Amino acid sequence: MASPRLETFCCPNRDAASQLLLAFQPQVFCGVCLGSASAGLALSALQLLPKRGQGARKVPKAAASSSSTILLLISACDMLGALGVIFRSTVWLGFPDFVANISVVNGTDVWPAAFCVGSAMWIQLLYSAGFWWLFCYAVDSYLVVRRSAGMSTIVLYHMMTWGLAILLCVEGIAMLYYPSVSSCENGLEHAIPHYVTTYVPLVLVLVANPVLFSRTVTAVASLLKGRQGIYTENERRLGTEIKVRFFKIMLVVVICWSSNIINEGLLFYLEMQPDINGSPLKHVRNAALITWIIMGVLNPMQGFLFTLAFYGWTGWKLDLRWRKSEIPWESMSTSTAAENAYGLPSGNSVNFPDSKQTTAEPNHQADETLSMLSEGSDASTIEIHISSGAHELDAVRASSQRPKPNATGS
Repeated sequence: MASPRLETFCCPNRDAASQLLLAFQPQVFCGVCLGSASAGLALSALQLLPKRGQGARKVPKAAASSSSTILLLISACDMLGALGVIFRSTVWLGFPDFVANISVVNGTDVWPAAFCVGSAMWIQLLYSAGFWWLFCYAVDSYLVVRRSAGMSTIVLYHMMTWGLAILLCVEGIAMLYYPSVSSCENGLEHAIPHYVTTYVPLVLVLVANPVLFSRTVTAVASLLKGRQGIYTENERRLGTEIKVRFFKIMLVVVICWSSNIINEGLLFYLEMQPDINGSPLKHVRNAALITWIIMGVLNPMQGFLFTLAFYGWTGWKLDLRWRKSEIPWESMSTSTAAENAYGLPSGNSVNFPDSKQTTAEPNHQADETLSMLSEGSDASTIEIHISSGAHELDAVRASSQRPKPNATGS
């Protein structure tokens, strides 16, 4: 699980609330984290691996946008974070004597403290980066509808995501462990900056993403009406599916991380009490311990739940044969997406044209934008291509019925 409390466990002189969590069934808690992270990692890999047969749902090909790449990076961050949880929990379960040396204030062995700090930073950094990528996805979805994004923007997203994630993580850790690990947690001036820098990406996603998703859905409605001048049942259904997709993403965030916010609120309340072990605070302590266990279950499962929100259930049948085949996160070029809509072979090359260089017709651009936003829904993509093909066919018929100019004149 991902919590700023992991870093405070590395402090020998930890606060009473952190000590309460650390002393509460540590083997059971590490076992829960290990099982949840292993299941989440395995199921996420199952979702993303290529499939075969009729049971596999193929992810539609996106237009000239970086959103498909962002979805892959979100899943990668969650899977790497879960891998860090597995490594940390395995060491805590398999080598209890090694971990016990962390509590020694003046110990000469620095490896236990290095492992504790390093593993906690790894988990925190990857999950924070996942939140930043999720924010970039909301921004990119809005920009794609406004036709202001493309694969060229992925470089800016990388700079913002990894730069801010590393900067905030290092700053929070430096403030917490200043001047050394053996003297950390001496006062709130060390702990509060660490907690603030940890929860900034999560709060940003909870506040900004719903606003961006709402504006994107509104823009999609206008885009759908402008494709053919009417708002048919197919357009209404596609708009609803895009709205439901955004709702699922935010629902996963709320489910997986609301327990973290509740737990930290309860622990801060306990820290302000003169006697944390008093009988009047029994229910508060129980609630804090229950939410602590819930965090260990839900945080590592975020990656798998996100793949369900992104792509739906992709099936069990894996296709591990070595060949150049389409994988769920592959983003095809504009030309190949148009060809595949009519069943033509896509070829072997994959190009990512910049949106500024796209010279397609407005309706074709709208179809590709909607295909990206509805990625993971076969029905929506079929409707887009059928509607686009019918529109182009009508245009061809109209042009063929125009009277030809008289070529016998002077």
